Amino acid sequence: MNSTEELVEVVLPGKVEPEGLRIRHGAVPAPGPGQVVIRMEATGVSFAEQQMRRGRYYDQPPFPFVPGYDLVGTVLSTGGGVEPGLAGTRVAALVKVGGWASHVVVDAADMVPVPDGIAAAEAEALVVNGITAWQMLHRKARVRAGHTVVVHGANGGVGSILVQLAQAAGAQVIGTASTRHHDSLRERGVAPVDYRTHDLAARIRELAPDGVDAVFDHVGGRGIVDSWRLLAPGGTLVSYGSASTRDDEGSKQWPVLKLLGRVWLWNALPNRRSAYFFNVWAGRALAKTRFRARLRTDLTQVFAALQRGEITAQIAAQLPLTRVAEALRLAESGTTAGKIVLNP
Repeated sequence: MNSTEELVEVVLPGKVEPEGLRIRHGAVPAPGPGQVVIRMEATGVSFAEQQMRRGRYYDQPPFPFVPGYDLVGTVLSTGGGVEPGLAGTRVAALVKVGGWASHVVVDAADMVPVPDGIAAAEAEALVVNGITAWQMLHRKARVRAGHTVVVHGANGGVGSILVQLAQAAGAQVIGTASTRHHDSLRERGVAPVDYRTHDLAARIRELAPDGVDAVFDHVGGRGIVDSWRLLAPGGTLVSYGSASTRDDEGSKQWPVLKLLGRVWLWNALPNRRSAYFFNVWAGRALAKTRFRARLRTDLTQVFAALQRGEITAQIAAQLPLTRVAEALRLAESGTTAGKIVLNP
């Protein structure tokens, strides 16, 4: 290890505006048994960190902490019981917190190899968004050729990958987005619908009179009922967020619990439709080995889809870690398409 290297990390001290994030310098950590130190090459801004700075992410740690949901980098050093030959290889990891740092300690079992030929920023754009899209599409909704699906926020981080993976599986896609994104969606073969339209559900029903096979909904709130009603018999609703309650005060658990209650009720009804509330971390606490195996399998599939040209990694902007406040502002502005990537 190069002794001149130093640790640079971003600390979230409490509920602050983006400018309240602090940059901290320190010594590069050493890996413990079963661990590696990854020298970060790319991390990113996701919806989770936007929620964390408001103190509204479902199970965030107490302040202060280092945010950063995922990262891509090179293995710098390995701890006991880890194959030393892994040093120098490029890997991706989903960490939930801790990714906004120049060096990150990760359990070796949590890292996924990044194939040669994929740049760090490209891979980063696909870690949390790619796994989320892949698992919802293939493990929950089991979308296949001939299906019609609705993707809300079809131009978003997860939405744009969902669109491409659904099309690669042979499905037709109806995508909601603001009108400025409609031309690019049409070019991709998506039927676009303005999410601000007066009766969104009725407009979608015109395009799919018999209902749809799957709806992917990150908005939550009252609109979730419309999403459920769009399903054809045998269809699946996958809810994966509550963006509609982003700026609410009050309990951060309540919107999620309300959604879970609704999902439970719908699944109890004898109508051949199913609903899921998707959380990428589900199952980790109970079955860590299975969770890790599934994560590795699925992210490997996402990287393979990128290499086959079925999906593209959309990068909206790349900024150095020390300009994280600017990056967070940009992500929260809602004006970009693709991932905001941070480099060391």
